[in-house]
Amino acid sequence: MPEFNFTKSSYSTPSNECLEVARNIPGTIAIRDSKSPTGPILRLTPTTWTKFTATLNTP
Repeated sequence: MPEFNFTKSSYSTPSNECLEVARNIPGTIAIRDSKSPTGPILRLTPTTWTKFTATLNTP
């Protein structure tokens, strides 16, 4: 299985309170807690990721 290449958000705080996202595996968006890089990874489909991120921009 290929490895995920995680990227930390530019909005990350100095204490690393942020999510990291990997989009390098086709058909999978992987998300993990930047404070726990060896912890669990949430895997979403691109459609689910798009729906989730769309909810972040609604009032």
